[in-house]
Amino acid sequence: MGFWDKVKNIFKKDKNKDTNNLEEQIQKKNEENRIWNADKESEFDAKLNKTASGFSKIIDELQIAYSKNEFSNDFYEQLIDSLVGLDIGYIASEKIADAVKNEVIRNNINDFEKVLEILIDKLVVYYIQDTNVDTSINISKDRKTNVMVVIGANGVGKTTTIAKLTQFYKNLGHKILLVAGDTFRAGAVEQLKVHANKIGVDIVTSDKIGEDPAAVTYKGIKKGYEEEYSLIICDTSGRLQNKVNLMNELTKIIKQIKRFDESAPHEILLVLDATVGQSGLSQAKSFNEAAGVTGIVLVKMDSSSKGGIVLSIKDQFNIPVKLIGYGEGLNDIAEFNLEEYIKNLVKNININNNKK
Repeated sequence: MGFWDKVKNIFKKDKNKDTNNLEEQIQKKNEENRIWNADKESEFDAKLNKTASGFSKIIDELQIAYSKNEFSNDFYEQLIDSLVGLDIGYIASEKIADAVKNEVIRNNINDFEKVLEILIDKLVVYYIQDTNVDTSINISKDRKTNVMVVIGANGVGKTTTIAKLTQFYKNLGHKILLVAGDTFRAGAVEQLKVHANKIGVDIVTSDKIGEDPAAVTYKGIKKGYEEEYSLIICDTSGRLQNKVNLMNELTKIIKQIKRFDESAPHEILLVLDATVGQSGLSQAKSFNEAAGVTGIVLVKMDSSSKGGIVLSIKDQFNIPVKLIGYGEGLNDIAEFNLEEYIKNLVKNININNNKK
């Protein structure tokens, strides 16, 4: 049995009542949303080679350093350092390494491949823990009008992400209205207009430069509900997480949306740059406090050799990474799939069991 076949068995284990049939849940969601076809899987793997290389590099280093399969305290210290280097975070890395150590000692394991299987197992368990593993976007054709708000710091790639989401949901048959709520950044409205025209969807913009974003959002939401658009996607001004007034403005925008539908927004997606590492956690904290983030869109995954931020965000805030962005093309976006993510991490690993 190949190494990935062994890792796949990890996903089939009965961890707890929330993670039973994880593989079936993922498959069902993917079929419903038509995201993980063969072409998408191949493209995803190719784009995330840098992340895979980063993980395989630390495994290679561990194998070289502990060629005699002597798993001393030094091994676990290096394992912690390696996981921290992947942006998993020190607390989570320490807990994962301790869990690996306890199982290795309990079962008297002295084979590196088995230790690696345990490590993958602990990564999966730590991500899932006792929470819902559903990473699907809460956009339903059974709901007359869906509202999605996209937020994030300056320059993170919100507008490009909105274009990708618009293309994806248009392909699924949604009638889409864009709301250009970024009224402060020069060129933001024009940039979104270009995307709207290219994709072929309607857009609501401000009447004047610097118009109150909440007023623009109100106008857009009103049009969207009155004219029965099935999906309204609202852009917002880029914000620095330490600017209190801007964060209060974001709270005001959410309140305006709720005037039309108390259940809306149905998704509040925070766009984070995978290359910024642990500083992304402070962004997640501030935006979550201001707006109640429902999911993360992790972009520039094709440029990151780390990727552990996926686990850090889920660990600290219980906010799932729902989408992965991995390129500039309109189709370079996919629903986060834990099994595919782990498969990508381990695909370049070569286990050498013949070391002396």
